[in-house]
Amino acid sequence: MIKMQVIGRLGKDCLVNNVNGRSVINFTVAHSERYKDSQGNQQEKTIWVDCAYWTDRTAISPYLLKGTQVFVEGQPEVRSFTKNDGSAGAALTLRVREIQLLGGKSDGTPSTTGNFSPQPSTAGNDMPSMGTAPAPGNGDNDADDLPF
Repeated sequence: MIKMQVIGRLGKDCLVNNVNGRSVINFTVAHSERYKDSQGNQQEKTIWVDCAYWTDRTAISPYLLKGTQVFVEGQPEVRSFTKNDGSAGAALTLRVREIQLLGGKSDGTPSTTGNFSPQPSTAGNDMPSMGTAPAPGNGDNDADDLPF
């Protein structure tokens, strides 16, 4: 399996669609890198990744707004198509397995941080997956087990 991870900002608000009885959240993430070219001029390169998050847990969709910074992880796929002029084209898409909200819009507006995953995450991050609850403690020294 090939796994791809992207951190970037949403290019527009997400769309929730229903395909053959299943929900899919479609959104586009832009990742920009700055570098200096051979003449020493500052350049910027932006890569757009089309994302499809197949899940019945669409509660995250109101937070997937244009400008929101996200971390997405999943399996990359290349979609081939024919352009209007008849030439061949290709687009990079990502079948999302996990998504995390990292921050608000680029204007500095804070947003809720959360980890939404269709299955329990084994990535080793400290944030619980959506739909999972922390294991109950024995009541003794529960304050010592706090993650902060």
